Amino acid sequence: MDSENNYIEINRQSWNKRTEVHLKSAFYDLDNFLKGKSSLNDIELNLLGDIKGKSVLHLQCHFGQDSISLGRLGADVTGVDLSDKSIDSAKQLAKQTDSNAKFICCNIYDLPEHLNQKFDIVFTTYGTIGWLPDLDRWAKIISKFLKPGGKFVFAEFHSVVWMFDDHFEKIGYNYFNSGPIAETQTGTYADRDAELTLSGVSWNHGISEVLNSLINNGLEINSFDEYDYSPYNCFEKTVEFEPGKFRIKHLENKIPMVYSICTTKK
Repeated sequence: MDSENNYIEINRQSWNKRTEVHLKSAFYDLDNFLKGKSSLNDIELNLLGDIKGKSVLHLQCHFGQDSISLGRLGADVTGVDLSDKSIDSAKQLAKQTDSNAKFICCNIYDLPEHLNQKFDIVFTTYGTIGWLPDLDRWAKIISKFLKPGGKFVFAEFHSVVWMFDDHFEKIGYNYFNSGPIAETQTGTYADRDAELTLSGVSWNHGISEVLNSLINNGLEINSFDEYDYSPYNCFEKTVEFEPGKFRIKHLENKIPMVYSICTTKK
């Protein structure tokens, strides 16, 4: 279970299975996306600013909705994901939407073997780093592919959220990275009733681990923010208290649900 190739293959298969279900789900709202609706949220849009003419590397892009949405804002986008079915779908969506977004299928730690380019912006959001065992290697990849003065834009579900059990009734997991978490689940966050059985290997990462990995790899922290809501209805026992903003009903605004980081490469 701890061997790198094993966790990569387990997670690749998991995301390959998810992709078909996600494409059909109301969660990803593909019909409206194809008509021009952006998949990006205010949190990341505010951090990105004007990206017209900028080159953007999107890590862990799933089937490319956010990559294509970035392209619609005028950026030159390259998306990367572990799942071959996700990347095949991303390429198909790019054709359907006349997007010039490019896509690469690989484990992001192996990206230097597939790409030789520097970018104005590296971008990754929501549910990404939990699939990675080593954040120092992650931050090295970010630093490697950023131009000097380039910007890293990151939004992620808060480390506190991953401490809870699925129903947010008790602490079920360690806040800190205490090793791989191997689990099997039925359904998926985009369709809980889907006839899917998914195995996965993940890791929890505390905030200090995230920040220090970036700082130690030459990235200067420009902003760090925490949010008491999720822009996605992807957890159990949620309530939509404002349009597009979700909290755990019985926890109200008492816990952070998302954080964002913006850095500059020195």
